[in-house]
Amino acid sequence: MNWQTISEQIELATGRAFNVLSAHPLAGGDINSAFLLQACDESYFVKLNRIDLLTMFEAEFAGLQELARTQAIRVPAPVVCGRTDGHSFLVLEYIEFCCSNKISERLLGQQLAQLHKRQQPYFGWHRDNTIGSILQLNSKSDNWLAFWREQRLGWQLQLAAKNGYGGRLQASGERLCNDMAALFDSYLPQPSLLHGDLWAGNATADKQGRPVIFDPACYYGDREADLAMTELFGGFGQEFYAAYQAVWPLDKGYAVRKTFYNLYHILNHLNLFGGGYLRQAESMMTLLLAEIN
Repeated sequence: MNWQTISEQIELATGRAFNVLSAHPLAGGDINSAFLLQACDESYFVKLNRIDLLTMFEAEFAGLQELARTQAIRVPAPVVCGRTDGHSFLVLEYIEFCCSNKISERLLGQQLAQLHKRQQPYFGWHRDNTIGSILQLNSKSDNWLAFWREQRLGWQLQLAAKNGYGGRLQASGERLCNDMAALFDSYLPQPSLLHGDLWAGNATADKQGRPVIFDPACYYGDREADLAMTELFGGFGQEFYAAYQAVWPLDKGYAVRKTFYNLYHILNHLNLFGGGYLRQAESMMTLLLAEIN
């Protein structure tokens, strides 16, 4: 890999000289290649992917900017994105991570609640982005149920059908899309700024113990969707949930709706990684339809 183009773009973006001394590959990503790019006195985190996926990095750049403007939770500052001869790239501030602890978990809960208080008069966002590497639609809407039906569940079900997953999945999905309003009888979602992909692998703490979130799939939506994903794969402690609830308590119906919101991510995993997620998606639909009927 020739790092010259990227170092030149860093110099243009920062106004400072940057002469690459080393580039170390970093583990952890399923979608992108990642590197620590070092000069004598500063470092950057660099993501690489196919040259045709620049829009994915542009959307992530914009999402990090949107999160940073709230000053609610630390995110890696975006520096520049663009193309080399063979790759698209995204350059971010390099943050040295440390393990989360009870104090940082409590702070994360408090700060996420403050982030969710940043709101807009619409659901969606000013642009589409990606969830993993799959297109996430964000056309603005004033109707949350229509937004979720068409741009979240409906979209993932369409992709699943194209990928060969029909039958029970599609029949149950259609019923759920038609009847989902029953899950919202006494609950009115507000359009909060969401991280959008908030599992434990996208949250940690810096060396000072401050929470850091990254790899966003931002949009404005029901805050329960962010909280639900924190429960999908585990990794968040009780201190996190207690601190969030202390700032902004959740509606009692969240206990059911979290499965509804996490179905979107399981369908997305089905479309990204294959049939290992099919039975889980079908089981979640069965549970939700039982709640409705």
